[in-house]
Amino acid sequence: MAAASSPSSSPFISSRRLSCAAFRAAASRVRSPRCMLGSEQVRVVEEGKRMGVAEPRRPPVWTPREPAQEARLAALRPDGRDSRMKIFSGTANRPLAQEIASYLGVDLGKVLIKRFADGEIYVQLQESVRGCDVFLVQPTCSPVNENLMELFVMIDACRRASARSITVVIPYFGYARADRKAQGREAITAKLSANLLTEAGSDRVIVCDIHSTQALGYFDIPVDHIHGQPVILDYLASKTISKDLVVVSPDVGGVVRARAFAKKLSDAPLAIVDKRRQGHNMSEVMHLIGDVKGKVAIMVDDMIDTAGTITSAAALLKQEGAEAVYACSTHAVFSPPAIERLSGGIFEEVIVTNSILLPEHKCFPQLTVLSMANLVAETIWRVHRDGSVSSIFQ
Repeated sequence: MAAASSPSSSPFISSRRLSCAAFRAAASRVRSPRCMLGSEQVRVVEEGKRMGVAEPRRPPVWTPREPAQEARLAALRPDGRDSRMKIFSGTANRPLAQEIASYLGVDLGKVLIKRFADGEIYVQLQESVRGCDVFLVQPTCSPVNENLMELFVMIDACRRASARSITVVIPYFGYARADRKAQGREAITAKLSANLLTEAGSDRVIVCDIHSTQALGYFDIPVDHIHGQPVILDYLASKTISKDLVVVSPDVGGVVRARAFAKKLSDAPLAIVDKRRQGHNMSEVMHLIGDVKGKVAIMVDDMIDTAGTITSAAALLKQEGAEAVYACSTHAVFSPPAIERLSGGIFEEVIVTNSILLPEHKCFPQLTVLSMANLVAETIWRVHRDGSVSSIFQ
């Protein structure tokens, strides 16, 4: 049997051929996560690929566009498929790390992480990483300091175990909002976090939709910045929205992000909400720049924290005549009272990714969670194979 084929434009087409037994062994190890849509939170269900057997009837599903996984496996040497790349996960978002490993066709690395009675963190790698490219998946979400310190200890454990390279994969980078001195005698914690990651022993960083791109310059090591927009755009393209669309930036600082989003969404018009922030986690909407009357508004932001900004902006859009309001964000921080605000009925749908693991009590009927595992895994694969990361988003 020939190796699985994919469209001719795919950069992962290989002229190599696998034997029937080798192909079945490779395909059986790869499971493609799917995002189930419905009124409840999107549930990621890993389903093994069936060969030659018709799948039973399922509810409507949405899957991001991706290169064929069999073609990816065929491009790798059979004897070097698992030996040089190791994926480890912290405790912050292990389901996401498991999806990433499944997409890459490798097993998630075995690591022991526990807390001592006094709260100290203990990490022991339970398999050899000598001479390997190690990727540590750990978003620094709440509890931020716990997860960040856990990442430091994991980096140190890999460095002392003679890993060839250590890449930290941070789907959500905490402290990124403290990127400048807005007032006197303030700390620039984004720079401090970058320094600590470097000093701990990491060789490269992969971050997704960092709050301020200028913070990328705080790192003294290579940084690959990936965007969650393709995942959200693919999902919106799968929806049938009859009304005219308008992309809305909830504040002036997000205009560049919203403009790029609107350009990829059939060059939709852009509107801007002007606000005046009164304090940390507090904002006041002033007025709207642009026309939203009779249109479906797509609000785009990098994160939703307390949801004060985005709900106030949504209320203004409704007052200005918007037919429906969708909220799209990569990072669902959801600090109190975000759930009460988002589930109040003002939003038609709240679309986020699984960069942060959401517990059950933070789920509500309007919430849709899309998996970004394929996007992160694609980046990891290209970094490991010295490929281009920027071409993913072209």
